[in-house]
Amino acid sequence: MSVLEKRLTDRSGNKCEFCGYEHDLQIYQVPPTSEGTLDDSIYACKNCVAQIEDPEKVDPNHWRCLNESMWSEHLPVQIVAWRMLNRLRSEGWPQDLLDMMYLDDEALAWAKATEDTQDEAEKIIHKDSNGNILADGDSVVLIKDLDVKGANFTAKRGTAVHRISLVWDNAEQIEGRVEGQQIVILTQYVKKTK
Repeated sequence: MSVLEKRLTDRSGNKCEFCGYEHDLQIYQVPPTSEGTLDDSIYACKNCVAQIEDPEKVDPNHWRCLNESMWSEHLPVQIVAWRMLNRLRSEGWPQDLLDMMYLDDEALAWAKATEDTQDEAEKIIHKDSNGNILADGDSVVLIKDLDVKGANFTAKRGTAVHRISLVWDNAEQIEGRVEGQQIVILTQYVKKTK
């Protein structure tokens, strides 16, 4: 066992620093600044490392463990937690955790220093209640009566909303005009029309 592995074992309590699994543990060096020190390495299970390294293998439910591990006092754990939450933000719940997380400017620059966190806006995909991808200018139909906050009316089920606009930083929201008013509508309550 190397000196680094011994120190990581002590720091982690011989558990994965993300999910707490106690087997198949290995050192993961956090790119791109990794020099193989305690300050840029993590002790993690093979399952977590495989998902960190290959976005195609990511199981969103596995990463619910970040609800606790994102609060680690160790910066490399925080960095990778931020990256994974960012990668999973379209699931909904990771965005709530990201909103609570704080990284100073230097740490945030490190967290954003990998390709898979760049061009975040392009990764936000809006889908209707049936999973169809929505785009600016599409038409949708409401599938539920919606009480419009701040206005004194209910948008009725079956109402067509034409030329929608996507809310660029939230995959669960679109904007559209109903009864002459521009309103925000949750994508789960609309169905794309052909």
